[in-house]
Amino acid sequence: MMDWTDRHCRYFLRGFSPEVLLYTEMITSAAITRGDRARLLAFDPEEHPVALQLGGNEPRELAVAARAGEEAGYDEINLNCGCPSDRVASGAFGACLMLEPVRVADCVAAMCAAVHLPVTVKMRIGVVSARGQAVQAAIAGFDDADFTALCQFTAQVHAAGAQAVIVHARKAVLGGLSPKANREIPPLHYEVVRRLKREFPALPVVTNGGLRTASQVQEALAWCDGVMLGREAYHRPQVLTELQRALTPGAAEPVSPRRMLERMYRYAQRELARGERLPVITRHMLGLYAGQPGAREFRRLLSEGARRPGAAAELLLEVAVPLAA
Repeated sequence: MMDWTDRHCRYFLRGFSPEVLLYTEMITSAAITRGDRARLLAFDPEEHPVALQLGGNEPRELAVAARAGEEAGYDEINLNCGCPSDRVASGAFGACLMLEPVRVADCVAAMCAAVHLPVTVKMRIGVVSARGQAVQAAIAGFDDADFTALCQFTAQVHAAGAQAVIVHARKAVLGGLSPKANREIPPLHYEVVRRLKREFPALPVVTNGGLRTASQVQEALAWCDGVMLGREAYHRPQVLTELQRALTPGAAEPVSPRRMLERMYRYAQRELARGERLPVITRHMLGLYAGQPGAREFRRLLSEGARRPGAAAELLLEVAVPLAA
């Protein structure tokens, strides 16, 4: 979710569920240790609980970045070993790290030693280095050798101190597929994640990939310890409210789109006063009316209005009027 789940996105999503654990976009340890860490790690207190997701492959640098995250007030530190982006792989981190379990274990151990927060690992069920026709053959199945490699990786990061693993139930293809294709083409193997949980009953295992509805999540929670949602929550944030109500007896009634826009109006006022631009905030809100009458017109009004010179926070109240719900 790089370039997606920034602090404005997370503030918006928090309005749909008070309890869901939010994750930052992946931030490299190098950027934190060498760049403007205050800007990179900034978040609103309302985002809690929120986890800092790091990218990197150097134990000492990751330890420093993790400590900075703890000092900034995050609730969890997560190491990304699942992103298949070429941009990430060129820096020797992300999914390609699953091919180096010893290095990842060293990174996890260093992070655990540096902080008092839970340290977790985001991963895939496997990694494929192939191109062309070889990709299809490599991702078609999942054999005993694949599972052995997955268990060895999991065992090493668990022994190093990882308190949970978040497993995208697809293989990652390095260099042979685009990031978008990596989310769609490799088949989902929930049975592999389920088998992994049986192998590591004491380790919290969270599953990720392809789940879109509250009922699907509830089915998965019958055998795993948690579910991570990515693009479904971004494009249809109401799913977070559906989950809150399905999993929490007596949960409050859903917040209407109008009330959500009023909440974001107040937030935008504060952010614009600090020098932020309105489109940076509103770009994350286009799914507010997803699946409802008027959704397309809402997206148009919000997108076009936010780009107008001098656009102000009041736009959020204006687009709510004809679509009040």
